[in-house]
Amino acid sequence: MEKQEWLPKEVYQNRKLVLSLAKNDFKTKYAGSYLGTIWAFIQPIVTVCVYWFVFGLALRGANANRGVPFVLWLVAGLVPWFFLQDGLTSGTNALLEYNYLVKKVVFNIRVLPVVKVLSAVFVHVFFVAIVVVLYTFMGYLPDLYYLQLVYYSLCVFVLVLGISYLTSSVVVFFRDLSQIIGIALQVGIWMTPIMWAFEDLGIGGWLSTILKLNPMFYIVQGYRDSLIDKVGFWERPGLTAYFWVLTIVIFFLGTRLFCKLQVHFADVL
Repeated sequence: MEKQEWLPKEVYQNRKLVLSLAKNDFKTKYAGSYLGTIWAFIQPIVTVCVYWFVFGLALRGANANRGVPFVLWLVAGLVPWFFLQDGLTSGTNALLEYNYLVKKVVFNIRVLPVVKVLSAVFVHVFFVAIVVVLYTFMGYLPDLYYLQLVYYSLCVFVLVLGISYLTSSVVVFFRDLSQIIGIALQVGIWMTPIMWAFEDLGIGGWLSTILKLNPMFYIVQGYRDSLIDKVGFWERPGLTAYFWVLTIVIFFLGTRLFCKLQVHFADVL
């Protein structure tokens, strides 16, 4: 068995297969429905509208001190969270969904979590484009800071992939993990400053520090830095270093566990 540090090389060598499987996964996910892949975009758009109505219109106080209209501030935080939610849910169940491939001796199952997370990228790219169009339409023209969206998208991609390797290998033996992930995501969206800001709730001190340990804080803040505050990621060296150290550790542990357990996947599935 090859060591996990060669995983990026394996993915690159199988890049055509991975891309083909990701495209097929995206298309077949909604096969049989009248609207097809359009459903991938409807639910997030409805979610944005609901949160905008509740926090931006019904609760007028949420609009204070944002620097931009609340809906723009809101979508800047929701779009990366949608990617995390979609990618992690799909990535966790990659081996269960593709169990017929897991049982094939000749198939490299280590690319399966990549396939599922990459499938989520297609929707994410669409929403990033929509956000840029929305900002432009409302008078906030693109600038060089918008290029950071590529960097922060890469951040959330690597984070989700690392967690997915960990969860996809465990869920084979502990199926309840899928439900736990769902609950964690429901709680996580409220623990991350997406619909709220620290200054809104008067949060500071040790509680603020603890909440900022959430790696999604770095990414959500990064999207807003790029679109609203015009702050470069290099201007937050402490948060950047913390995020990448944590993400690399998660990725290392996830791939290592995956490689250690993969010989048992076919027997359990």
